[in-house]
Amino acid sequence: MFAHCRVKRRKIELSEGSTNPPSSSCQGEPAQILVGSSSENDTCLHPGVYAGMCMKCGQKMDDESGVAFGYIHKNLRLANDEITRLRDKDLKNLLRHRKLCLVLDLDHTLLNSARFSDITTEEGYLNGQRDALPDTLKSSLFRLDWMHMMTKLRPFVHNFLKEASNLFEMYIYTMGERPYALEMAKLLDPGDTYFNSKIIAQGDCTQKYQKGLDVVLGQENAVVILDDTEAVWGKHKENLILMERYHFFASSCKHFGYNCKSLSELRSDESETDGALATVLKILQRIHSLFFDQERKDNLEDRDVRQVLKTVRKEILKGCKVVFTRVFPTSFPAEDHNLWKMAEKLGATCSLELDPSVTHVVSMDAGTDKSRWALQEKKFLVHPRWIEASNYMWRKQTEEDFPVSQAKNK
Repeated sequence: MFAHCRVKRRKIELSEGSTNPPSSSCQGEPAQILVGSSSENDTCLHPGVYAGMCMKCGQKMDDESGVAFGYIHKNLRLANDEITRLRDKDLKNLLRHRKLCLVLDLDHTLLNSARFSDITTEEGYLNGQRDALPDTLKSSLFRLDWMHMMTKLRPFVHNFLKEASNLFEMYIYTMGERPYALEMAKLLDPGDTYFNSKIIAQGDCTQKYQKGLDVVLGQENAVVILDDTEAVWGKHKENLILMERYHFFASSCKHFGYNCKSLSELRSDESETDGALATVLKILQRIHSLFFDQERKDNLEDRDVRQVLKTVRKEILKGCKVVFTRVFPTSFPAEDHNLWKMAEKLGATCSLELDPSVTHVVSMDAGTDKSRWALQEKKFLVHPRWIEASNYMWRKQTEEDFPVSQAKNK
């Protein structure tokens, strides 16, 4: 069924027997497997294994040695020293082209998919003739009959990929199966311009239910990740920009426990100009600009994009002093709560006590003493979603958009 889903394979450069490294300069040529006799078999460091044989000297090897890079070439495994060398080489190539590495999640980040069987009655219009669909859907909604599903691309995604490709070498990294990942890549990148074979799927992960940069041939200090789920990036949260989830289909809202109508049921969609992808593109452009800032005196190779991310994030709520009320359980240490930590990462100062320097009271109930104090002292009284929205949008949100109502049952 999936025979037509072909992936271009990149060359793999091996120490002392090099072709080209898998970097921004690669053009999707088939990998050259360097197998054969060698007078240096006894000194070969076995940098890579293909189909059970060393790619340099041809010696039979343990199929479980090294790290699998099957998305680059089937049955390919690379030794740790070779991975390190390739990453160093790749970093030099990227920096020479003034690029960084960008790892992109698929579902709820770049698109949203739903099975035919999960389409609701209110979404039935999506099954109509393409000519009858609203203009905004004609170029972004796809019916994949052989997969029994529909896929909706997130607004602005094609412009996003085009602009981001000028600044980043891009990977797809999904927890979906490879046939699905390849089909989604065709929708996102029909000209095979952006991703080539850099499509990492569930079967490529080295740890169950976790994504990791161990299978990305990019140095961690030069990698930015876009994903809607933080938990899957346990080891690389400092590289992550958390995306607001894209819920076009009703089944997506239901899966995440949202009791509301989906965008498709409302016959609406995110904004092209002010939506999540347009917003995050501006953030990526700023991160890229700060990383390659020519005013800095340090060496480019010594710079770390994770520090840049921290710097940009801390500007969001800089100057805000926040007190929480009726947000945390009474016995819960406030400093350990996710919202407290999130506010601090955004540059806010968090406090347990009220004083004249407090700028915001974050509350679930307008009837608490601290909430009333905020109104009396003309301070901002905001719902906790104000912090979450500022975190997602990477800019301080308008306080008036996050009002607090008085709790009915006290």
